[in-house]
Amino acid sequence: MADAKVIPFDEDRPRRRARRVRAVTAPDAGAGPVVAADPDAGSGAVSAVPAPAAPSGWERRLAGGLAFLRRRVTGDYEVDDFGYDKELTDQVLMSVLRPVFDKYFRVEVKGIENIPKEGGALIVANHSGTLPLDGLMMQVAVHDHHPAQRHLRLLAADLVFMLPVVNELARKAGHTLACAEDAQRLLEAGELVGVMPEGFKGIGKPFEDRYKLQRFGRGGFVSTALRAGTPIVPCSIVGAEEIYPMIGNAKTLARLLGIPYFPITPTFPWLGPLGAVPLPTKWTIQFGEPIPTDGYPPEAAEDPMLMFNLTDQVREQIQHTLYKLLVQRRSVFF
Repeated sequence: MADAKVIPFDEDRPRRRARRVRAVTAPDAGAGPVVAADPDAGSGAVSAVPAPAAPSGWERRLAGGLAFLRRRVTGDYEVDDFGYDKELTDQVLMSVLRPVFDKYFRVEVKGIENIPKEGGALIVANHSGTLPLDGLMMQVAVHDHHPAQRHLRLLAADLVFMLPVVNELARKAGHTLACAEDAQRLLEAGELVGVMPEGFKGIGKPFEDRYKLQRFGRGGFVSTALRAGTPIVPCSIVGAEEIYPMIGNAKTLARLLGIPYFPITPTFPWLGPLGAVPLPTKWTIQFGEPIPTDGYPPEAAEDPMLMFNLTDQVREQIQHTLYKLLVQRRSVFF
C-alpha cells in the first residue's frame, strides 16, 4: 500500500485565507463585480459574482409610470395659476404628440437658436390647417429642439375653453385665453408665449388662399410685448395648409352648430370619421430673428402708429419666410 502524501501543516494558512475571503467579499462602493472565495477551487482561487443588473429601460418606464399614477391619484402634483400641469404635459401630452411630430408630419425645425434661452418672448406664427394642429406641433418643436427644452404657452380662442374635455386638456397643456392681461402676466414671469394673430380667418381659409396671410388684427400682441419689454420671434409654418384641403364651407351648418366654419374637404364628411385623419404632409417650422422691444419707452405701447409698423414688420417677415420655404421644398409629402 502506497504511503499517503503528507502535506505539511501551515498554521498561518487558514488565517491568511480567512483574511483574503473577508477582504474580497467586503462591500465595495465602486463599480464592478463582487469577488468571493471559491472553496472548491483551492485556497488561492476566487470567482467573480456579477453585480445585480441595472433595471432595464422598460422597467424604469414602468416604475416611472406607476409613480406618476400614484401622484395623480393622491393629488400630489402642482399646477400654476392658469391650470398648467408641467408633469402631465411632459410625460403624457408630449409623448402622445411626439410620434405625430417625428413620424407622421416629419417636422423639420429651423432657427431654434432665435428663441431666448431664458426669459420671456412672444412667438408669433401663421395659422392654418382647418384644425389647430400647427399650434401643437409648434409646442413640440420648442420643447424638444430648444437646448433648454422650454415650454410654449399658447394663447387660444374662447371656443377652445367652451368645449368639454378640450377645455381641460388645453389648460393642462399650458394654453390660456387670448387676452392681453394673461399674455402680459406670462411674459413678465419669463415664459414663452405663442400667438397666431390670424385666428379663425387663418385656420379656416379656403385651400385656394393657402399660405396667404390674413389680417393680423389690431396689433394687440405687439402692445403686449411692448409693455412686457420682451422680444417678438416671428415663426413660419409650412405643411399645415395641406393636411385638410378646405374646398368648401357649409356656413348654414356652422351657424347651427355655433362654430366659425364647417369644413368640406376631399375626404370629409364623405368618408365619415376616416375623413378626419389629416394627410401626412411634410412640415417645416422656422423661427426667425427676434425683434426687440425693450428699447422703446413705456408709453410706446399706446402709440398706434408704432404698433401698426411693428405688426406689419412681423407679418411681412413671416410671409417672406413662407414664400422662401415653399420655393425650397421638393414636394408636399416629401
